[in-house]
Amino acid sequence: MNAQEIRNYSEITEEMYELADLSSQNTKIDPSLYAKFDVKRGLRDLDGSGVLAGLTSISEVTAREMVDGRLVPCDGRLYYRGISVNDLTNACLAEGRPGFEETVYLLLFGNLPDKAQLKSFTKLLSGYRSLPPSFVRDVIMKAPSRDMMNALSRSVLTMYSYDENPDDTSIPNVLRQCLQLISVFPLLSVYGYHAYDHYHNGNSLFIHAPDPKYSTAENILHLLRPDSSFTALEAAVLDVALILHAEHGGGNNSTFTTRVVSSSGTDTYSAISAALGSLKGPKHGGANIKVVRMFEDIKENVRDYSDEEELAAYLNKIVCKEAFDKTGLIYGVGHAVYSVSDPRACIFRSLVEKLAAEKGREDEFKLYRTVENLAPQIIAEHRRMYKGVSINVDFYSGLAYDILGLPAELYTPLFAIARVAGWSAHRLEELIGSNKIMRPAYKEITSTRAYIPLSER
Repeated sequence: MNAQEIRNYSEITEEMYELADLSSQNTKIDPSLYAKFDVKRGLRDLDGSGVLAGLTSISEVTAREMVDGRLVPCDGRLYYRGISVNDLTNACLAEGRPGFEETVYLLLFGNLPDKAQLKSFTKLLSGYRSLPPSFVRDVIMKAPSRDMMNALSRSVLTMYSYDENPDDTSIPNVLRQCLQLISVFPLLSVYGYHAYDHYHNGNSLFIHAPDPKYSTAENILHLLRPDSSFTALEAAVLDVALILHAEHGGGNNSTFTTRVVSSSGTDTYSAISAALGSLKGPKHGGANIKVVRMFEDIKENVRDYSDEEELAAYLNKIVCKEAFDKTGLIYGVGHAVYSVSDPRACIFRSLVEKLAAEKGREDEFKLYRTVENLAPQIIAEHRRMYKGVSINVDFYSGLAYDILGLPAELYTPLFAIARVAGWSAHRLEELIGSNKIMRPAYKEITSTRAYIPLSER
């Protein structure tokens, strides 16, 4: 089959299956070799701790502490620039004000802003919260993607063409680019969804302009909903979600991607687009969607999900790869670093409980709480555990977004709207402090051999 004969570019031909088999046969590596050569698969040790690849002053993820001369698991703690994320969220909730903008300032500049600095910074972000003329029509509305992360990545790469100094990697210019991206990510994401919803689902198209008096979280709800209305609790829940997802150390996949790509000296738009490609992966940013779908499956297959025995039996089927997607995973349970608890999940749990009560979905919240209690024990019964297991932030974030009426297509973009703040801080730190391209090593395990002329093969 030649190129001109191919009409359906998405079709997987028989020839492609044969070539894929050939590639698999000659590419697969014996798993025992990783232990033989002491290769840290996934850049992690057996206990889940990451291989040390760099230094950062931006955030700290703590899951173990020293007791009697040895490291033991402890309740998880998360710090942004040395400040507990619990203190950040508690202060904003107690004062009844949004905290994401303050969090962005802290991550980028290393200190909490005073009132005047926060007001000025919030005004700066609001001023950047607009897109170039005709960008929505010419970029977002044309060929809308079924995948919002791909649409978001395309928009970010296209913004390179609208920047008069796209390749200038001086710190003031990169900071300007990062602040603009942080400001417009809600627009790119929500407008991308509206285009998809209109052209692929046939629903009415509406485009709201951002409101300068609204916070980032409030603007997301304003842009997304036809009537632009929302309650104070809804905005607070979304604001806390943004704070909790804004940063999580340099080792998470998308942030590490940002630093690796930034170390090559490339432009900001390429670096952030690469991070988006990482976050799109279901092992990273797409987990909360899996949580929601798993619970939908549980509700369909468990007659009385207030019955713990029946619920536990079905969770056992999930772990044994007999139910749901048959991967053996209870989504939202377990984390690469945390074992005793994920501080983000603990913070979010109480807020989601209040939101569930406001929206009349208490029974559903109780189901989540029951699974939260049952799942760690069930997983431990079936698997050899090198460390403990607990729920992670994705466990409740999917439920929160569902109660808020947010479309599933936007769950991962919402993660990106928050995490672009952390990516930006790490890009700046990499450019300021490293100036050395990342170049790890891979060991070749194939023996050398002689080239055989084509006529003799």
